[in-house]
Amino acid sequence: MRQTIATFGELLLRLSPQGTLRLIQTQNTTATFGGSEANVAVSLANFGHNVRYLTRVPKNNVGRACLSTLHQYNVNTEFVALGGPRLGSYYMETAASLRSSKVVYDREDSSFTTIKPEMIDWENAFKGADWFHWSGIAAALSESTAECCRVGIDTARKMGVKLSCDLNYRKNLWNYGKTYEEVVLPLVNFSDIVFGSDDEYEHLIDMKPGEFQGVVKTENGYEINKPLCEKIMKKAKELYPDVKLFACETRRIVSSNHHVNAAILYDGKQVYFSRIYDVDNVIDAVGVGDACCAALLDALSKYGENYQSVIEFAMSASALKNTIPGDFNLVSEEEVLTLMGGNTSGRVLR
Repeated sequence: MRQTIATFGELLLRLSPQGTLRLIQTQNTTATFGGSEANVAVSLANFGHNVRYLTRVPKNNVGRACLSTLHQYNVNTEFVALGGPRLGSYYMETAASLRSSKVVYDREDSSFTTIKPEMIDWENAFKGADWFHWSGIAAALSESTAECCRVGIDTARKMGVKLSCDLNYRKNLWNYGKTYEEVVLPLVNFSDIVFGSDDEYEHLIDMKPGEFQGVVKTENGYEINKPLCEKIMKKAKELYPDVKLFACETRRIVSSNHHVNAAILYDGKQVYFSRIYDVDNVIDAVGVGDACCAALLDALSKYGENYQSVIEFAMSASALKNTIPGDFNLVSEEEVLTLMGGNTSGRVLR
């Protein structure tokens, strides 16, 4: 079923050296656009939903390029504010073997970080909407972006719009005197769905770093640590009782190019586990969680309360994102369903 979904966050310019070169080695970079909430917006539009992206970009040729890119993927930009000094960006070095990917942000005083709540027409943006998707990244960037999240959440609740929250903890972004625990966690319980990764759930329920290892190595390969996952999901429900669904993508990083992923969904009664995907040739892991989050919202519109199908579809879409360069998960529903059905051969489809 086609739904209307509004997302709020910063659209970024991504600058990447070619291949696995480091920044110091190259004179040429590939420029693309991305950002967590934009990644979710593009995925949902790609699956056929009506998506409205709420953000702020500069009123110049760079801003127009942003809007053009969003239009290319059928994302509605009617509620994008124009203004501010510049577009935020980040530099991305691609991982290789034992070397991890490395990100350097350049977002301070961007058009988005200086946004104010009154610059967005929240009520019209949410008119007829089914969901409002927000994330911890948007709240991390400045006092004013955090206030926008609060205003957006309050407006959505008053208008009966359901809320989707991606926990998205990024420690290097919290630089304006507030903490993740102070700003994001008090807002979590207002959401209908909460999505996060292993380390983000550690922050959600105050675990020690590294304590949540959802996928474990065994003599026969890898398996999900179901007792631990169930314990964590139930603890999250105790702390945030108004949340209806908790979703988590758990990832074991064998090397920078070899990831083992699975996903978990908890409805307050039963914990559902996806199959495990062993991806031993990761092309680009940026946006893998965003792909899972978007596919989860899409799958809920398809499968309703058949939560096993919901989490399988979400994880299949996320696994495929590992094969797509750039931030956006440019895969079709047919490709997701094919992988979901067990076809992992990689053979040429003629």
